[in-house]
Amino acid sequence: MKVRRGPDGVHLFDRKTGANILLDEEIPPQSSWSTSPRQVSIALTNACDLVCPHCYAPKQKAALDSKNVKRWISELDEHGCFGVGFGGGEPTLHSDLVDICKFGQSQTNLAITMTTHGHRLNDALLSQLAGNINFIRISMDGVGSTYETIRNRSFDSLLKILRNMRDVIPFGLNYVINSQTIDGLDDAAQIAEDVGACEILLLPEEAVGKGTKIDNVSLENLIKWVGSYRGSTRLAVSSGGADSFPTANALLNEVELSAFAHIDASGNLKNTSFECSGVAIDSTGVMSAFQRLNKEYIEEIG
Repeated sequence: MKVRRGPDGVHLFDRKTGANILLDEEIPPQSSWSTSPRQVSIALTNACDLVCPHCYAPKQKAALDSKNVKRWISELDEHGCFGVGFGGGEPTLHSDLVDICKFGQSQTNLAITMTTHGHRLNDALLSQLAGNINFIRISMDGVGSTYETIRNRSFDSLLKILRNMRDVIPFGLNYVINSQTIDGLDDAAQIAEDVGACEILLLPEEAVGKGTKIDNVSLENLIKWVGSYRGSTRLAVSSGGADSFPTANALLNEVELSAFAHIDASGNLKNTSFECSGVAIDSTGVMSAFQRLNKEYIEEIG
């Protein structure tokens, strides 16, 4: 298991099972605390072959060089990061995706994950990714005709891909919640059970990019739905929506930037993917950029 030390104790993580163990009987000295973010999302490219109405991803053309990505994730691994999540845009449009995932799995101790619309996950690509990626998140906003209106792709084709993934790579479903998708939650939960998804990640829509903040009625209905949920698939919620739900946080003393950071497709390190500004990762490396971002963050919060 990988070990991370911090203000809440000694945190152990197994990337194969996703198991987390926190030993909090004694807090290690600050000089031994891990210095990287615990999780980092990386937008490999801004390119996408879908045009979703709520998309928050930047639209300018940009893609990361695979050599830089490998160097950055090696550095993050060395300084205590637990995992990186590749996204975009659409990460399967990056020509070096498989090579990057293979590197991350064989040359680091990081959990390698990815968020994708899923429609490019044919048998050949799944075979290449199997054993080289720990978890895939599939965006499934709405079901049936609602999904097809939003994504302009066949819902039946998506279901076929999900069924094909069941015994190949562990996966979960990402579900953006708004007035258009809220009524499909029961069906989505049943589908998650049927196809063997490990998790449903609930994403109340954010007012970023093309997105519009979730309306109060839809949010109230989501809260009621979660309260009455009795399904077997694990539920999770985005950090932006967590305040509305009874969530558990064992790492109460970990500051936000130590928990998570984002690298965009232009090579800028940010607090989150929703941020407009960040710091450029230059030749001094990603940890140097993180120190500069951390300094700005501390100055901002006073």
